[in-house]
Order: sequence, then structure tokens, then C-alpha cells
Amino acid sequence: MKQFGLIYIILFGLLFGCSKPEIKLDKLTNYVNPFIGTDGPGNTYPGATVPFGMVQLSPDIGIPGWDRIAGYYYQDSIISGFSHMHLTGTGAGDLYDILVMPTNSKFSKRIKENNFKPFSSFSHDKETASPGYYSVDLLDYGIKAELTATERTGIHKYTFPKDDKTEIHIDLGYALNWDSPTETYFNVVDNTTIEGYRKSTGWAKDQRVYFVIKVSKPFNSYQLFKNDSITTSPVTAKNTKIILEYATTEGEQIILKTGISSANIEGAHKSIAIEAPDFNFDLIKNKAEEKWENELSKIEISTTDTTKKHIFYTMLYQSMLAPTLLSDHNFNYKGANDNIVKANGFNRYDTFSLWDTYRAAHPLYTILHLERTSDMINSLLAHYKETGLLPVWSMQGNETNMMIGYHAAPVIVDAYFKGIGLDTDLAFEACIASATDNSRQIDEYMELGYVPVDEHHENWSVSKTLEYAYDDWCIAQFAKALGKTEAYNQFLKRSENWRNVYDSQSTFMRPKLKNGAFVKEFIPKEYTPYFCESNAWQYFWSVQHNVEGLTAIIGGKELLEKKLDTMFSLNPLPEDKLPIFSTGMIGQYAHGNEPSHHVAYLYNYIEKPWKTQELVREILETQYKNEPNGHCGNEDCGQMSSWYVFSALGFYPVNPAQGVYAFGSPIVDAATLNLENGKKFTVETINNSSENKYIQTTELNGEVIERNYIKHSEIINGGTLIFTMGNLPNKNVKNTMASSSEIYN
Repeated sequence: MKQFGLIYIILFGLLFGCSKPEIKLDKLTNYVNPFIGTDGPGNTYPGATVPFGMVQLSPDIGIPGWDRIAGYYYQDSIISGFSHMHLTGTGAGDLYDILVMPTNSKFSKRIKENNFKPFSSFSHDKETASPGYYSVDLLDYGIKAELTATERTGIHKYTFPKDDKTEIHIDLGYALNWDSPTETYFNVVDNTTIEGYRKSTGWAKDQRVYFVIKVSKPFNSYQLFKNDSITTSPVTAKNTKIILEYATTEGEQIILKTGISSANIEGAHKSIAIEAPDFNFDLIKNKAEEKWENELSKIEISTTDTTKKHIFYTMLYQSMLAPTLLSDHNFNYKGANDNIVKANGFNRYDTFSLWDTYRAAHPLYTILHLERTSDMINSLLAHYKETGLLPVWSMQGNETNMMIGYHAAPVIVDAYFKGIGLDTDLAFEACIASATDNSRQIDEYMELGYVPVDEHHENWSVSKTLEYAYDDWCIAQFAKALGKTEAYNQFLKRSENWRNVYDSQSTFMRPKLKNGAFVKEFIPKEYTPYFCESNAWQYFWSVQHNVEGLTAIIGGKELLEKKLDTMFSLNPLPEDKLPIFSTGMIGQYAHGNEPSHHVAYLYNYIEKPWKTQELVREILETQYKNEPNGHCGNEDCGQMSSWYVFSALGFYPVNPAQGVYAFGSPIVDAATLNLENGKKFTVETINNSSENKYIQTTELNGEVIERNYIKHSEIINGGTLIFTMGNLPNKNVKNTMASSSEIYN
């Protein structure tokens, strides 16, 4: 009886303890599903990496195409190897450096589709992924592949069957999509160590990856190829590969680890020596998981809906896959000036998809990752020192000049107002230089007050005007804070240039010719070269810095409300031609692309917050799923996921550099933000459910607040925000929204 009584007490305690999700002892990594976004338009990868790491070791299908931009596509059934570097959620087909593929005598088929590279079939039933770990069975060979990573090393563990012709292929000539090798190099140091480099071009024109590979078992022999011909070590050519030859016993395991550097082979050696000095795969895997657990624990949520918990922690995970480390342990890196540069006192990062990430990802980093944000700001300024301009869309020490705007400016200005350490004089100088450069039609913008239509395929004239004007507002606020009155007045005036493309007849932002006339043929819902990956409906709202002015110019709050209502109800017709980036549609709202991301929150500015709450909840519940096709558009280096993290907590940075977060409709029951300064900020919801999506009252630190926003400083200082929810809109409360003319950090 004592035993049964004890068991009963234990079971009762467990049941009671599990009734409150916030005290569950589950690892948060268990809720991450790295396969979200690997099907459909998400373009994510499922492989092994650590937060913001240089290595993204992931499977490659080996077949090119838009769906395989990240190397992997969930609908495919073959794997052609595992390469060490991948972009997360972009539309850019680049990287895929240093492909490794284990094989044996059991299978030798080759196909044209993957350029006759070795491959194997695989099944999702024999595949798994978690933060810092990926595993798959290569069915045609009977080989189990497992991957993990540190910041600068990728570690493979292969479990082989018995075979006298086991091989490990390392292919530097392998290329996919836009990527192409320009020069590759192998040097066989001994029968356990290989070193070399892969230089390539593609979206980023001058990429350099230096590497050192060490294997746990000496290879019996090797074959080294120069442009498909056998050669001797060392070898330099455009296409090189090496095949390590083994005889393996049943169940034998071989560990292969690859250290990398963008600067030199010495740096790659140091990556291995410091981060992976031995061949203890499980130890490295556990450390990678621990790093992820620590980062995910910065937000601890409670919800009875496990699907929402899976989506939330996967989005939080994906928000930390970029930017990525560029400097090695010697602080060296390949600079944007094509020289080897040393980062003094900070880690150099790159992969800045700023047109996407300035909106929500970087504001999220200023809450969760203060130290890394400082390094990122210093990285943006390092790019300026190397090139004379801030980056637009940079990766691997290159400027790609993809997309528009000088959106490093809002990221820097936001960091400045939030007290993140930076060289103020250098930062201001960099912002001014980027905003007064003559490239990318900025010269015409400065002369005319707008970017005119030209004959280029991607003119994007209206979008450029709006994006430049927003960045100018940020620079104006920076100048004002520094007491630079002349610059403040100049850039504040420029920030109103959005008015120069507003057409009162159509009530849209409309393309304008150099002579000042609007283009004659204009249909707002059409996708044209005048708008960057969007149409006139989606870009009308890109005046985040002056919503009051936008409201006034259209004729007041009632007319703006009607336009917003139409935005979310004017559904595309079957005959409408929608481009690949027009996804996640709710009317003309396209959640699959970034210009729409703040629009649902604009009802807060016209005293109709319940409409924001209704729409935000709809987006949260319909545009994100816990499945491979779980993203409604490209994840875009953390922006799509950061939107979800913010919105799930109940607030979002409409103007990303203002230090203000507009309220939406939280879907968590509670959340605790464990801040780097040691303080905690807690969000609680009362009566929250799928039906109860409307905020009834809001309390901050025990006091009812009559406003539709929270300040950044109020989060960072710690405290408690309580939303009381209901199933009907509270139309009696007309809470205020922050004035666009002030910074509220």
C-alpha cells in the first residue's frame, strides 16, 4: 500500500505541476520545427547551425530552381550531399560551398538533373532535424548521415555498412543556381587532414571560403580531380574534387569536421582548434542545442495550444539564422573592399537583408540581443569604412545592391536612440554619405524630390521615393539629437518627398515622369516596374514616419479607414496576374512580402484599434503553420519570423526607428522576456482565446493605460503588461497612438 500511495502522490504531483505550462521542464528546442518553410515559398533550410553562425550545414538536393534556393526542397526525394553554407529564406541562389557526400559500392546511378553528381534517395520517415542537428538515412547506400555545427565548423558523422569501397566525396566544383566557382584549391596535408579554399561568384561577386577538413579515421587512399582529370596534390583549378577511400565494417562511424574562414587557411585551422578540437560528435551536438536553448529561453511563453508553441519557437529560431558571422578567431575577414580586414573589438557579421529586416528583425534584436546588435552596428559601419557607403544587401564581404533604400540608416538610428554603443560621429557620417550618394537614382531624388520613371526593367521609382523618404526621416531625427540643425532641417524636408508622388486624383502613390507629369496608364492593383515587388495598393502605406500626414493628405481618418478596409477586402480576380512574391493575400494585403507588414497595425492611428486586432489575429492564425509549407512567402533572413514573434506577444514596430510598438492581438497566454540587463518583462493575457481576440483594457505595471502602444524603454526597464481580452470589439475606448514627430525610446 505504501508503494501505491507513493506512486499516487508522484502522479498527482506531476499532473498538478504540468497544469501550468510556464513551469514545464520541456526543452524549448523540442518545439522548434526546422522544416517549416522548406516547402512552398519559404525557401528555408533544415540543416545544422548555431545562432547567427557562419556555418549552415544542410542537405542539398543538387537540382537548381526557385524552389531549391536554399539547397533543399521538401517535395524532393534525393540528396546530392551536404554543403556548409546556405541563405535562409531568400530569393537568392548563392553559397552551397564545400559539398560532402558519402557513398559506397551499393549504388552508382547518375542523373542529368543534378549534373551527374552522386546522390541517394531518402525518405522523410528517416529524416529528423532540431536546432543544431540534422540526420537522414541515405537509403541507396545504407549510410546514416548526421550533422551538427559550431559557429565556424561543420561536423558530419556517417555510419556506414560493411563495404570495401566506401568513399567520401568532397566537391569544390559543385555549384547551384546563381553560384559558380572561379578558383578552388586542395592540399592533402596527410591522411587525416585536407585544406583548401573555394572562391566563387554569383549574387555576391567575390566570395572566399577557406577551409580545413579533418577526419577521425585515416583514409586508405584518395583520388584528386582537376576539371574531371586525375591529378596530384596540391591542385588549383576552377573545378576540383577529392574522393577519400575507405574500407568500413558494419556500423563503423567516421567523423568529418570542416573549419572555415573568409580570410585565410590559418583562420580555418583556428576554427577547428578552438571550436571542435576533438571528434566527440555528441558533445558538439549537445553544445549546439544548449546554445539554442539559451537563446530561445530569452522568451518563455505559456499557451495551451502546442501548435502555436511550435510555431512561436520555430519563428524565434528562424529569427536568429541571420545575420551570420564573417570574422574568424583572429578577427580577420574578407572585407567589402576585397581586402582582408581585421575587426577590432567586435565580431564582424554579414548577410544583411536590410530592405526586409529593418522592419521587425533588427528591432527584435534590440530587445533580445543587445551585445550582438552592437556587433552588427559595428559591422555596418565597417562596411562603410571599407566602401564609403553603408550596405544595402550585403553578404560574404560583398555588396549585392539588391533591393532599395539605405536601410542601414534606420537600423543605426534605432540603435543609437536605444543606447546601444556605437561611434556616433562615424555613424552620422555614414548615414549622410549613403543618403547623398549619386548611385541608385539618389541624385535624381535629391534634384527632383522624387525618383522619376526610367527605362530600366526594375525602375521601382515610386518605391525608391518612399523608402528614401523614410530613411531621411530617420537621419533627420539622428541629426536633431546631435544638435545638427542644418542637417535636421534638410533631411526632415526630404522625408516629406513622399508627397511628391501622391496623386490626389487616384489617391495613390503614382509613378512620375521627369517632367513632373504622372504616367497616364495606371491601375493600382497591377504589378509594374514602378513598384518594388509590389503594387500601388501595397506601397501606398509606406509612410511609417508620418501616418498623420498620410491621413491628412487623403482627406482624414474616415477616408483612410475606407481605404484600409478596401485594402483588406479587394481580392484578386482569377484573371489577375500575380507575381511569385505576391503571396499570403488578404485582399490586396500581401503578407508574403515585406512592404505590407505594418499595414494591419495602421487602424491604431485612426482610433479603430479593434480592426487592427481582428486582422493581426487573422494573419497570425492563417499565414503561419507548423508544417513544411508553413510560410506564406520567403522567410527573408528573419523578417517573416520576427513579425510573428512580435505580433504573438501583442505589439509591433510600425515605425522601426521610433522606439514604439503598436498593440495588436496577443495569442500567447503569457510570456516572459528575460532581458540581457537582468530584468524581466512579462506579458499576460486575461480571457484570451481564438474568439476573444479584442483588447478590452490594457494595464502596464498595475495602471490602466489609454494608448495603443508601449515604449521600448518600458520593455527594457522590465515590468508587466496585461491585456484583458473579449469576444467583441471595445469601441468605447479610443486610445491614442504615438505621435510620428517624436522618438519614444
